[in-house]
Amino acid sequence: MARHFHSCYATRMSQLPTKDEILQWISDNPTLTSKRDIAKAFGIKGAARIDLKRILKELEVEGHLEKRKKTYRDPEKLPPVSVLQVSGQTSDGELLAKPLEWHGEGVEPVVLLIPRASDPALGEGDRILARLQEVRGEDHHYDARLIRRIGTNPRKVLGIFRKRNEGGRIVPIDKGDGKEWQVPADATGGAQDGELVEAEQSGPRGRMGLPRARVLDRLGDPSAPRAVSLIAIHQHGIPDDFPDEVIAEADRMKPAGLKGREDMRDLPLVTIDPADARDHDDAVWAHADDDPKNEGGHVIWVAIADVAHYVTPGSALDGEARKRGNSSYFPDRVVPMLPDRLSGDLCSLHEGVPRACMAVRMQIDAQGEKVGHRFVRGLMRSAASLNYQQVQQAMDGDPDDQCGPLMEDVIRPLYAAYGALEKARRRRQPLNLDLPERKVVLSDEGQVLSVNFAERLDAHKLIEEFMVLANVAAAETLIARKSPLLFRVHEEPSPEKLDTLRDVAEAAGLTLAKGQVLKTAHLNALLSAADDTDHAEVINMSTLRAMTQAYYAPSNFGHFGLALQAYAHFTSPIRRYADLVVHRALIAAHGWGDDGLRPQDIERLESTAQHISETERRSMTAERDTNDRYLAAFLSERVGEEFTGRISGVAKFRAFVRLDETGADGLIPVRSLGREFFHFDRDAGTLMGADTGLTIELGQRVTVKLSEAAPVTGGIALELVSIEGKSLPRGPARGRGKPPRRKQAKTRHKAAKTKRKVDRKRR
Repeated sequence: MARHFHSCYATRMSQLPTKDEILQWISDNPTLTSKRDIAKAFGIKGAARIDLKRILKELEVEGHLEKRKKTYRDPEKLPPVSVLQVSGQTSDGELLAKPLEWHGEGVEPVVLLIPRASDPALGEGDRILARLQEVRGEDHHYDARLIRRIGTNPRKVLGIFRKRNEGGRIVPIDKGDGKEWQVPADATGGAQDGELVEAEQSGPRGRMGLPRARVLDRLGDPSAPRAVSLIAIHQHGIPDDFPDEVIAEADRMKPAGLKGREDMRDLPLVTIDPADARDHDDAVWAHADDDPKNEGGHVIWVAIADVAHYVTPGSALDGEARKRGNSSYFPDRVVPMLPDRLSGDLCSLHEGVPRACMAVRMQIDAQGEKVGHRFVRGLMRSAASLNYQQVQQAMDGDPDDQCGPLMEDVIRPLYAAYGALEKARRRRQPLNLDLPERKVVLSDEGQVLSVNFAERLDAHKLIEEFMVLANVAAAETLIARKSPLLFRVHEEPSPEKLDTLRDVAEAAGLTLAKGQVLKTAHLNALLSAADDTDHAEVINMSTLRAMTQAYYAPSNFGHFGLALQAYAHFTSPIRRYADLVVHRALIAAHGWGDDGLRPQDIERLESTAQHISETERRSMTAERDTNDRYLAAFLSERVGEEFTGRISGVAKFRAFVRLDETGADGLIPVRSLGREFFHFDRDAGTLMGADTGLTIELGQRVTVKLSEAAPVTGGIALELVSIEGKSLPRGPARGRGKPPRRKQAKTRHKAAKTKRKVDRKRR
């Protein structure tokens, strides 16, 4: 790691620095704060190091510094999301605010509000929730962006703006909302007729009996990319406004203290999330196990935000969280399960801030098998907020300033423990599907910049394996204590779906082993055989389609895909209600407080499981529809271009193609193939031309031309240019003729052979 320091520090090589100079160095260089770093910066050597140690100790006693492991950090920091009170104005008329949760002993930091055009007018005394960014070299310490004003929760509407002589009206896009909204002339925000807008209620009903509103955001063309996710939210009935009592309840919450908790603040737990993550609900740490009975083993800590402390059974927050079931994620926004005061603040494990948590300490042996675990209810303080890319880069030999000091005590031990878990995973053989996730990247204006396949790093897999292990520990603990809970259930595929998968495998020249009991190892053998062949993607997709959908249930039917006997979601209570139920079950089972699972909650576990399984499917559908529309919008300017892809499905009047570049799914209507009639063979899964014998079947490589991309519907229409590198044959139109006999016989032979195999199996 490159180490730079200012020349003003180097000039004092011959004498000890003052306390002020040390504090300034630590402030300017937050990643170079060990005693060794400070000594090197000031050229302190030999016996003078003893005097430096004494000065640092004095600064610690005086409260200017706090020691964590071998580094010194300034404790006087505000969390990135904070409650503020508007305190006055600068001479230039800018608004200042003071933090209401300042716990430091130094001078209270000054916060400057940076307003946006859509922000409501604020005055002295207003309490707000804001996102902070630390600044230097200014008269204030933080810039703040308003999230919302506390104590107000105006109703919002999404609709089409219709211009009138004085202002305009908003026609809601929600079918269930028949009332128009009246917009005064000074509240249109410059909206034009026909634009999609987001607005909030600004006053009582006017003389026309319509509620008054002011435009918050102009989203432009209703078919434009920026409007897509909002339309999907409304179309699928996903609640996106919190009731007033829920907001008020969240605003009254205070940070949890140490009472009744294990003090974990000295553990160097770190969060590892996507670079654009707004909340951090899990933190991890690992180290070599010093138990002589577990030579080569590891200890893994997984700490999760203690949402149950704030969202108590029977509260307004609890009712709304259960109603939503989960958070919904879109490329440009998140519809959270909990208000931002909790999801982005009190329940988010921000760096350097004490946070209530539920944690599990797990011991694994050298082969990655769990040999013991225990749960605690604690108070932690994240040592660092990291992202996947920087952690992987550090492990690959190029640590940045933040990761450098963490390499030996945090990052390398995490990967060592992951290495052991990976051994256990290979033995267990969970389903190993290779289906890269699409990632839609948007500009600030909501335009689609690119559609990429999300990167899969070892850092991602590390966190996934830690979370799986913690989820298993939660299920095992509650089963052992005979406590009711919600399991995450994934049942094995039905015989009918397996028969279909075997047909696809045979068509690709592969086999799916038969046995009395299907195991994921059998499916992995098929997937492995398809690797590096032209059929890899088709086999992966067909295997996915053969799977049942996972769901929540109070009864344990195992998790087929993960090859686990018992599994429960424990690691994401900020965004999943199922995890909150498991947290409450752990609280009740350990006797940690009166905010655990109640008898009446247990009685309705079945209905809760069914409801949140449905809300999960609702969110998945809305998210998929949104991505399809964004993909169509991205491709809409490339109509007429050619793309490569693979046949991913065949139906009576159409074939489906998955494009290589974006992973978008488009369809080829049979009518676009000319006037030739195509026979659909359901058993063989083919379309065959009556005149030319052209055969379209699953897995074929194709080149297609984009003929239509409709952002409003997400539909993508394609024209077939070539199959397996060969241009399409052109034959005369003969109506509903028969395919050439040789090809017809070949297809029938293949279908008959498949039928005989299926019949033998069913006997």
